[in-house]
Amino acid sequence: MNGIKAFEAAARGGSFAAAGAELNVSAAAVSRLVHLLEERLGVALFERKANRLALTAAGRAYQSGLTPIFDALASLTAQVTSPISVRVLTIGVGPTFAMRWLIPRLVDFRKEQPDIEVRITTGGAAAPFGDDWSCGIKLGDGAWPGLVAEPLFAADLLPVCAPKFAASVRRPADLRAPSLLRVAHSPEDWPAWLKAAGVPRLAARGPEFQFYGQALQAAVDGSASPWASGPISTTTSPRDGWSRRLRRALPKGMRWYLVYRSFQTEQRDFAAFRRWIMHAASGPAARGQVRAKAESKTKSSKTKSSKKDPIM
Repeated sequence: MNGIKAFEAAARGGSFAAAGAELNVSAAAVSRLVHLLEERLGVALFERKANRLALTAAGRAYQSGLTPIFDALASLTAQVTSPISVRVLTIGVGPTFAMRWLIPRLVDFRKEQPDIEVRITTGGAAAPFGDDWSCGIKLGDGAWPGLVAEPLFAADLLPVCAPKFAASVRRPADLRAPSLLRVAHSPEDWPAWLKAAGVPRLAARGPEFQFYGQALQAAVDGSASPWASGPISTTTSPRDGWSRRLRRALPKGMRWYLVYRSFQTEQRDFAAFRRWIMHAASGPAARGQVRAKAESKTKSSKTKSSKKDPIM
């Protein structure tokens, strides 16, 4: 076991020194333990190169199996040593999804499972899966090595603006480049939507924000420019205060996923959350469509015979 622990730590840390610091032993001791393990297995696990280690094919295969085992052991130990009354579910999720979708709906989960303490921690597509996470919610293509990824729903792009400015935005041609708010990690959003809307020559030049949530708040406030608009994922809360004046929703080409390590399926608290969120994601309100449908119904009753721009 000491050799296996030494190998797994070195594989994750990329060096015997990093593994030694983690295990509180010298780098030489880690190297010796790994060497003895290789002799016992009869295969080389590392290629020793100048100033670095490189996993062999056998080493990669061994690590991919060992890491989940150690994670499961750590989780089991935490359960056994924790007070029986303490039930904690830690969810790694990006700030915008947490504020706009998950948190407004968590009250329903709390009603179903009042004894489970839910903790929200920083996640998102770029964040590594935390050792203390019960699960995460990520936007992407579903390919996260070592994790199970179950699709929740697709992400679409839909422009929004502050309600007080909605009357001035009746068709895509009314959009103005300096008013189009941008999100730094998704520079392709506006070009893709504008091309689909038939105005490919228009280029967004409005203020740039780090997160969708910041751009959304600026759009709701209408404070970033004379009127503000931003393409967003339609995975939003029906209580958000903006107008969806331009109706064309463009598939972003990605989905939201519930991600977790396979051993979590045996944990009752995670199993309860998984059942709840899969149900919540499959309902008509999953992507904030309740309000949109109500607005659409009201508008259609008033303008049934009128012919408007097809994008409205």
